[in-house]
Amino acid sequence: MLAQNQMHTLSDLAVGSYCQVAAVELEGLIRRRIFDLGMIPGTPVQCVRKSPAGDPIAFYVRGSMIALRNEDARLIKVNPWQPE
Repeated sequence: MLAQNQMHTLSDLAVGSYCQVAAVELEGLIRRRIFDLGMIPGTPVQCVRKSPAGDPIAFYVRGSMIALRNEDARLIKVNPWQPE
């Protein structure tokens, strides 16, 4: 579970928890790809699964399942969020 008052990254999420994208600090083609997948600021995201080694991590975003490397997930800042 993420603390309410701190800025976290996608890689900090526990499996099954939700967040809302605050900022995408990736650059280049991966940044464009993330935006094309709909992961823009304000988007809700759920952490679905982590590999045993913790890399990659699977997320549910706008009806799609995507997997990100841990190093990329660390560059996406998020805020805690609870679905209604």
